[in-house]
Amino acid sequence: MGKKVALACTECQSRNYTANKNASRPERLEVKKYCKTCGKHTLHRETK
Repeated sequence: MGKKVALACTECQSRNYTANKNASRPERLEVKKYCKTCGKHTLHRETK
């Protein structure tokens, strides 16, 4: 089981999603997801 992380929109900074991340990968997770605040698909990055 991985580590639970929050994903935040790069445009409006709202935290919309959570994801499980493999603990052995040090780089930050980046996924293109739908942001309900922006109303479009944007890049979401892992936050601390």
